[in-house]
Amino acid sequence: MNLEVLYENSKYLVVNKEAGLISEKNPFENNTVEDQVLDYLLLNNPKPYIGVIHRLDRVTSGVLIFAKKKNILVHFNNLFSNRKVQKTYLAIVSKKPSKNKEHLNHFLVKNNLEKRADIVKSESKDTLECRLSYEVIDQNEHGYLLEVKPTTGRFHQIRAQLSHIGLPIIGDEKYGSDQDYLPLAICLHAWKLSYKIAGSEDIQTFQAPLPKNNFWKFKSV
Repeated sequence: MNLEVLYENSKYLVVNKEAGLISEKNPFENNTVEDQVLDYLLLNNPKPYIGVIHRLDRVTSGVLIFAKKKNILVHFNNLFSNRKVQKTYLAIVSKKPSKNKEHLNHFLVKNNLEKRADIVKSESKDTLECRLSYEVIDQNEHGYLLEVKPTTGRFHQIRAQLSHIGLPIIGDEKYGSDQDYLPLAICLHAWKLSYKIAGSEDIQTFQAPLPKNNFWKFKSV
């Protein structure tokens, strides 16, 4: 079991998801992150409750939270649906961005046939608005490290939007990358997740260590 637990209390469990794994139980997969969480919780509880609060793409690594009680699942679902959770991602691109920081606003259509998101020129009944900001924070011999903060939570949003401006994420062949990375993985990492604690002005933040390979060796993080 390779589950990396970042934080745990009686209400929820925070893990650092490995790239290559599906987040949620799946009849076609025998090793998902949810399966690993179940095995972990069974060590101390014969009948654990597991609530899948949010998901990450198979190819993405990073912070993932699972509820250990039904009311906590409901609470986090409300936070996510009301956009009260800030996710911060790190992405590596091989091409130097034309701007050090930028806000991107596009219209996205989910392409179910090809299981990808397409950016289109104008709004229609089939489109969803997607917004994010990015900033170049470092570079190494493999590429440029972007800190990415989406303000909407659309399917494949970061991958599609960065590709649309000529910055496909390393390893992401589906969105135009021609650079090899690891199998079933791209250089996209859910680095931080933050939200305001109920009844307080305090911010709770969880941070996942970077993947342990040479692509992710940067001085600034």
